[in-house]
Amino acid sequence: MKQNMGSIDRILRVIIAAIFAWLYFSDTVTGTWGLVLVIIGGIFVVTSLVGICPLYAILGLRSSPKKSVTK
Repeated sequence: MKQNMGSIDRILRVIIAAIFAWLYFSDTVTGTWGLVLVIIGGIFVVTSLVGICPLYAILGLRSSPKKSVTK
């Protein structure tokens, strides 16, 4: 599967995941909502490391630049 996430998208997802983790571990957000944030943050980190977002693939979106073909 081809990467469909650009570098800015990947960096933003890692930053958002870090914010979610901070909110959870500082007990700002607890309970079910805290666990939801941690799970979403984990998904953000994994998709950022791999560079592939399954939701983007389903919707036909991409934030990575298209590579030009030179002959």
